Amino acid sequence: MAAATSFSATITANPETLSGPVAGRTLAVANANANGNVSFRQSLSSSSSKLSFGSLKCSRRNSTGALGACMVSAPAVKAPVSLDFDTSVFKKEKISLAGHDEYIVKGGRDLFHLLPDAFKGIKQIGVIGWGSQGPAQAQNLRDSLAEAKSDIVVKIGLRKGSRSFAEARAAGFSEENGTLGDIWETVSGSDLVLLLISDAAQADNYEKIFSYMKSNSILGLSHGFLLGHLQSLGLDFPKNISVIAVCPKGMGPSVRRLYVQGKDINGAGINSSFAVHQDVDGRATDVALGWSVALGSPFTFATTLEQEYKSDIFGERGILLGAVHGVVEALFRKYTEHGISEDLAYKNTVESITGIISKTISSKGMRAVYYALDDTGKSNFEKAYSASYYPCMEILYECYEDVASGSEIRSVVLAGRRFYEKEGLPAFPMGKIDQTRMWKVGERVRSTRPAGDLGPLDPITAGVFVALMMAQIEILRKKGHSYSEIINESLIEAVDSLNPFMHARGVSFMVDNCSTTARLGSRKWAPRFDYILTQQALVALEECAPINRDLISNFLSDPVHGAIEVCAQLRPTVDISVPPDADFVRPELRQSN
Repeated sequence: MAAATSFSATITANPETLSGPVAGRTLAVANANANGNVSFRQSLSSSSSKLSFGSLKCSRRNSTGALGACMVSAPAVKAPVSLDFDTSVFKKEKISLAGHDEYIVKGGRDLFHLLPDAFKGIKQIGVIGWGSQGPAQAQNLRDSLAEAKSDIVVKIGLRKGSRSFAEARAAGFSEENGTLGDIWETVSGSDLVLLLISDAAQADNYEKIFSYMKSNSILGLSHGFLLGHLQSLGLDFPKNISVIAVCPKGMGPSVRRLYVQGKDINGAGINSSFAVHQDVDGRATDVALGWSVALGSPFTFATTLEQEYKSDIFGERGILLGAVHGVVEALFRKYTEHGISEDLAYKNTVESITGIISKTISSKGMRAVYYALDDTGKSNFEKAYSASYYPCMEILYECYEDVASGSEIRSVVLAGRRFYEKEGLPAFPMGKIDQTRMWKVGERVRSTRPAGDLGPLDPITAGVFVALMMAQIEILRKKGHSYSEIINESLIEAVDSLNPFMHARGVSFMVDNCSTTARLGSRKWAPRFDYILTQQALVALEECAPINRDLISNFLSDPVHGAIEVCAQLRPTVDISVPPDADFVRPELRQSN
């Protein structure tokens, strides 16, 4: 860890340039403690009061207007969907999560010999697309089948003229050995078609894809987006094919990286959900489970295609990407407004979340973050949690309903069409976000960061982040999702897959390089979280709103913690390793740049 930094800064607010509750106040910043944690002290002078944002020893209490100090009604509870399944190839195990029985299949390389039985009747697996998931899934499948001594061919299907042909060849696929070819030739010749092109491209090309598929073949998806799109049009999949999904709870590069890291042990990887939407010949469940095991999933849990796309699209707009982007923007701006140096503000926001907070949650759970703090830190955590929980829930609730109603899916489809010139209007592809001041500061911080430095455990940042995580868990729970899905979409995917990459390269890099649907969602929803935290939660902190003791008690006693402990026992025995120069730029973005 870097040497502790001691600093003190006082900024006197000019009454002529400020209005409202900040006018005439002096903003005071106290010393950072030995771990680099930032605290703020409030004191009073005869002419002004000093704005507190950390230790909050307040003499003035606002007891009437803070959202964090009142209980509000949450969405009505839905009963979880029954997700039992039968498999003739793999061992199904029952686990109990917060009093609910769920069924999973544990993975491992010792199961690869079962893959020929799981894929019975399949001679060729066509992997369509070379974006986020395509490279990882194709290589993992190929390597697992080779270890199982199977003669099943894994073939990549790309558009003619695609620059991704070079990327696929570099990964060991080629036209000469029949493992690389034209998209339509690959679709028509495959018994299992893994459709891993972007969601918007699926929406624009599904009819042609269906027309090229063989009768009784199997369509494999890694996201339920296409079902949501078809439902919005009053359509469904053709009845002469099976439709399954295996959805890794992490981006493609992490799926591949953990698979490679696990070669010396009995497996490591990213957990996956699976769904069987349509089964025309009774093979679908075993094929889906075989696909997941071949990807290296430590454990595979059941869901439905509809529940998957709702939780997934919602999650990436929430804590997985959009919300965490909004949280760090709001906190960084507020910390620097209080006179904290840009580098220290970045460390106490982004580095704190992507480093020590994520590491602690991954290995010990959310409560361990709280218990790692001293008494003053716990108090600041409680204040930040109380102030942030309901503002975060408000945006998350709206976001979930936008996804469930189809509005968010239509937004993605329309945005994808604006990437190209049409109707006499210019093309508007997504721009980057990494040129703003905050992300430039991040580049500087990472360039001097000691190896293994996970950043400081900032109690305010921790309180906001954990409140966000718990609010997302509560929305999914009230909407009837299984605990396996809730924990993976709200916690495991964040701290074990995405946040380590963010720590290595920055949140902005992730926002600019993840899937198209997630990138669009982050750009749309991050400002909403930023604004509501700035307008409500951070104001409540500055106004010294009282701690909501019911919220804190509910957090500490929530049954989700026990469920997380069960899931933690199923996690890989190795942590994902992401070097600072990790290259996980999406191939098409690397080519365009």
